[in-house]
Amino acid sequence: KIADLPSVAEEPSFNPNVAFLTLEIDKQKFFASVVRPRHFDVKKKYPVIVDVYGGPHHLHVVKAKRNWLIPQWLADQGFIVVAIENRGTPGRDSLWEWAIYQKFADVTLEDQVAGLKALGEKLAELDLSRVGITGWSFGGYMSALAVLKRPDVFHAAVAGAPVTDWEDYDTHYTERYLGLLPESQKAYQNASLLPMAKDLRRPL
Repeated sequence: KIADLPSVAEEPSFNPNVAFLTLEIDKQKFFASVVRPRHFDVKKKYPVIVDVYGGPHHLHVVKAKRNWLIPQWLADQGFIVVAIENRGTPGRDSLWEWAIYQKFADVTLEDQVAGLKALGEKLAELDLSRVGITGWSFGGYMSALAVLKRPDVFHAAVAGAPVTDWEDYDTHYTERYLGLLPESQKAYQNASLLPMAKDLRRPL
């Protein structure tokens, strides 16, 4: 042994103000989370930020403190941050995971919209007339998709590292869920953001 390398990692000085809910939509259970400002005012209605991933291989709504530190910072700026696990995310049965097969732009977004509306019915503090969405990777794709396809629901988006056209993403991941080319060309075209780009009406 030559020496010790001391840890200089800092522990957060607070616990995120996060609550976990189960939503029942069309007889299916969806897991969701809500992060409120630390100085939450029960009399106020807050604009909403949807913190999204939505794709295979990653669970977003988990009871891990690190997942909610940035959402807490966002919430403390005057928002309520919500997350919803749509069909296609792991940890459920195969029907749940494969519901998005060749439907990246359909089932995923439909579930986010339905989950958001269900949360709005449960929580009076959510102002669904002011909704933004943000995510990274598949979540970046979902964020851009949301403002392109459902500008009636999502009013602004921040898309980090989005896949804009699935023909350009790695085959190991994509072909499992969209099929092979050229026979699955229609599924790839339907999932691509590029044909929708000309219709962008919201800040992205």
